[in-house]
Amino acid sequence: MKRSTEFEGVRISYTVRGSGKPLILLHGYLEAGEVWEPLVERLEGDYRIITPDLPGHGESGVKGEVHTMEFLASAMREVLRDAGENRVLMIGHSLGGYVTLAFVEMYPELLSGYVLFHSHPHADTPEAVARRNREIAVVRAGRKNIMYPGNISMMFAKENLKTMKAQLARSGKIASRNPGEGIIAMLNGMIVRPSRQYILEKGTIPLLWILGRHDLYFSPEKAQRDIGLPHNAKVIILEDSGHLGFIEETEKSAFLLKEFAIRINW
Repeated sequence: MKRSTEFEGVRISYTVRGSGKPLILLHGYLEAGEVWEPLVERLEGDYRIITPDLPGHGESGVKGEVHTMEFLASAMREVLRDAGENRVLMIGHSLGGYVTLAFVEMYPELLSGYVLFHSHPHADTPEAVARRNREIAVVRAGRKNIMYPGNISMMFAKENLKTMKAQLARSGKIASRNPGEGIIAMLNGMIVRPSRQYILEKGTIPLLWILGRHDLYFSPEKAQRDIGLPHNAKVIILEDSGHLGFIEETEKSAFLLKEFAIRINW
């Protein structure tokens, strides 16, 4: 069921499907809630699944030129309130993981657990900031469509590009529908986000950290650098995935999420 609410004057679109314990899935940069569809199909029989379009992407609105992770996390708090949920398992992919970490920092009492899907707690490196600024310049020049082929191809493991052409095309279509001003707001928000490494290490809330062996954006080793994980955190590396494990290895991803959901204290 498609729904919408408003936060700080911005419309937020989200979908609710299934019934049971609540899961909220936060998509990544150049994505929208619909990107989770293959995974939702395997989870909605056991869980209530909430898939928002983060402000700036999908059918949600845009507020200014910078969407900080704190703003996005507060918007997701409003989504939960509107959906009638007080405590959830939050799952964030890439940028969605950055939002999830901000949510853990701001609203820990609303979480039973959280999952980082191909994400990490580190602030942007100077190289990442430079890359994002180049993308902002491309979007401002009205040429955002030239970014999609390269960005989307990099999300898949090289070995999967030939066998997953339909999935590649679908991700490209989702990306192409995101407005330029929303893309800029997301990029600026990622540039200014702080490190939240301490969130992982503090271990206040159970964590499942899923990484891809062939991720071209950051390796599993790089993602975990200098992080001391507590006893209630578990790391899984998907051996046949790049940056989109919930698409590249959907069945295994669904199994891992169900296994984690059973273990946590709701």
